[in-house]
Amino acid sequence: MTLVNIEPTNQPQVQSPVSMESTWDKTFTLDLQITHRKVSFVNKFGIALVADVYLPKNAATNRSLAAVAVSGPFGAVKEQSSGLYAHYLATQGLVTLAFDNSYTGESGGYPRGMSSADVFTEDFSAAVDFLTTLEQVNPERIGVLGICGLGGFALNAAAMDPRIKAVATSVMYDMTRAMGFGVGPSRDVLTPAQRQALKQFLAAQRTADYAANAYSYASYNYVFEGNQVSRVGDLTEIPFNAQDLGNPVIQEFADYYRNPQRGYHPRSINSNGKWQATMPLGMMNSRILSFADEINVPTLILTGEFAHSRYFAEDAYRHVGTAQKELVIVAGADHAGLYDTANGLLPLEKFASFFIQALK
Repeated sequence: MTLVNIEPTNQPQVQSPVSMESTWDKTFTLDLQITHRKVSFVNKFGIALVADVYLPKNAATNRSLAAVAVSGPFGAVKEQSSGLYAHYLATQGLVTLAFDNSYTGESGGYPRGMSSADVFTEDFSAAVDFLTTLEQVNPERIGVLGICGLGGFALNAAAMDPRIKAVATSVMYDMTRAMGFGVGPSRDVLTPAQRQALKQFLAAQRTADYAANAYSYASYNYVFEGNQVSRVGDLTEIPFNAQDLGNPVIQEFADYYRNPQRGYHPRSINSNGKWQATMPLGMMNSRILSFADEINVPTLILTGEFAHSRYFAEDAYRHVGTAQKELVIVAGADHAGLYDTANGLLPLEKFASFFIQALK
């Protein structure tokens, strides 16, 4: 066997952004108190991430301001909830960065519609990398905010990256737990036999994909009859004006993602696309909150009184190590109702006051 020495290079092989739309195409209106620009930066996997920077108007350039990186929900884009949150925080004097995570929206990463516990955690650290370079930002005053499925990855990043000085989540999921054990009204739902059946189902799809030399795309939602697995339809199959879907959780997601008056966006997987069919396999044996007890910075975990995801937030709160932690239950709110301000229940001011205090 011949060994070949490969010289290291300082020039990474970067996967380019999918796009960088120059027109304003958000699901919310730009406030004249702030300025906005689109940027791109690269994570440690060589994936170019695309983001929106929101700055308080006439922000000082002496590296004095606190900053927050925002992403989520899982399958959403920065033109939806994360942009809305970031936009509001900027009106309160914070520098913010709303980014599309890898494989999603305008960010790079191939194949599309994929996920990874490692990569999605790294995306938050890459956002911190970028924020440290801004002339307005004090690199010792940076926090992260994860919404829905990106909430768990924000906590994982805070446990790993000491540059993150505060972390908040909104209606968080632990996606590794959700993929591996199912989502119930208050607990995990898959039996060990069903979990094994799901692995076999996804592995068979992987074999078929390789034989076809093509990736298949589908919903990652499943229904079990005993230990038999089948897929259920995804949100993109639901008409914009669908009513009475029979499943209150699917209904609230559809009312946001499929509604042009609220959250519909053509680049969002949840609005207008599908996930790679075998995507859950890489999540099923990961446990991203295993080191939550090592989080030692101020932590805010917010969820809804009637959110089906509430148990993820309550369990995460119990495991976060810092004594500087707060669990907020928003009265009357379900899960997707905290994606935007449509029902008047989203307490954006709570996130602003938290980060302003925590990042002093």
